[in-house]
Amino acid sequence: MNARLKAAIQHWSYVAPVLQPARNEKEYAALVEALNAALDAGGANEKHPLARLAEYLGDLVSEYEAKDKMPPAATGAEVLRYLMQRDNLRQIDLPELGSQGVVSELLSGRRDFNARQAKALAARFGVSAAMFL
Repeated sequence: MNARLKAAIQHWSYVAPVLQPARNEKEYAALVEALNAALDAGGANEKHPLARLAEYLGDLVSEYEAKDKMPPAATGAEVLRYLMQRDNLRQIDLPELGSQGVVSELLSGRRDFNARQAKALAARFGVSAAMFL
């Protein structure tokens, strides 16, 4: 085994988390921080050894940002589906809305959000309650 591969294997547990796509805001913030650090360390120069890492991290950041675009005229159900997908949540993860049956009806548009549900979702996701009403 060559020395470079041996060193990569030895340090892989530190490197691998930086190379993963972001699944939520916390991981996205960590990606942005890693990208900035790579750029500051010389990755902004195309000829620097960190340039490919900076490019890869930039692609991961862009991928998350593109996924993080909500339709402009979204219904409450579409907003909730988007936020659930963004944060990798399932219906069971939203007990503040009611039973899974209630969540299913909200997501399908068969039921409208009430003020209590909208406020609970707004607090959970850090958005305006008006998005659900």
